[in-house]
Amino acid sequence: MSTITGIKKVKGREKRVKVYLDGKPALGLLAETALQEGLRVGQEITESNLDGLENRDLYQRCLNAAIRFLGYRPRSETEVRQRLQKHGFDGECLEKTLVRLKEQGLVDDITFARFWIDNREAFSPRSKRLTKMELRRKGLSSDVIEQVIGEVDERDSAYRAALKKAPRLANCEYQDFRRRLGDYLGRRGFNYGIIKEITERIWKEQKTQNSQ
Repeated sequence: MSTITGIKKVKGREKRVKVYLDGKPALGLLAETALQEGLRVGQEITESNLDGLENRDLYQRCLNAAIRFLGYRPRSETEVRQRLQKHGFDGECLEKTLVRLKEQGLVDDITFARFWIDNREAFSPRSKRLTKMELRRKGLSSDVIEQVIGEVDERDSAYRAALKKAPRLANCEYQDFRRRLGDYLGRRGFNYGIIKEITERIWKEQKTQNSQ
């Protein structure tokens, strides 16, 4: 049995404290862990209590790291897991953190997949095939991918992708226009049938606009 004789702040970006037992520095904790556990000078601590404090502090640090990572944009469960492992978190601590994040709706692969697709559709439309490949690289399961990819209208994606490129081809003759726009759509994974349909549609729309 030991007694807490001091709790002192530690300088640094992360708010931490040093806990002193019987006049000697014993362990460092996040300030929020010390607060959550109600640590105070004069409190008696057993060896078992110390082990529990360290485990709870490890979990809190893991959770904080995950939340910071999620602060930039939504992430897949695999991305979060890999990030935490890279920072040295594993085992029960990591699994407990992922459970907590999913309970709070902060990690949800369906939501992430929709975010990813919406972002692609808004800024860089591409085929279902390429989108599926991207989502697989993010660690999403086939079931999740198929559920969400079915919501995509590939012809509409190709049309909006073509609209971004077409203004730069306004002065091209038809054959050159078709080739360059077709190559552009091909690099985004669209198949020949869709490419042919969309290039002809865009060409006709441009000619109609120019004649007005």
